[in-house]
Amino acid sequence: MTRAPSRDNLSGMKAEIHPTYFPEAKVVCACGRTFTVGSTKEKLEVEICSACHPFYTGNEKILDAAGRVEKFKARRSKAKK
Repeated sequence: MTRAPSRDNLSGMKAEIHPTYFPEAKVVCACGRTFTVGSTKEKLEVEICSACHPFYTGNEKILDAAGRVEKFKARRSKAKK
């Protein structure tokens, strides 16, 4: 059962136990891009964002599994000799 908020506390949250909410918190990425989000911190610094993440930019590195296997086999045969 939930109680209706009192007149003193219209938000329904207990007083003084929640952090301050910043609806326009500034996010700064290592690539230089900035944007705003809602957060409990006024300024956020991130290392990667959607503008520089390889998945979103299309610059994904495709790993050549077959090439790795061939290199391993070559090293293995060289070590046996």
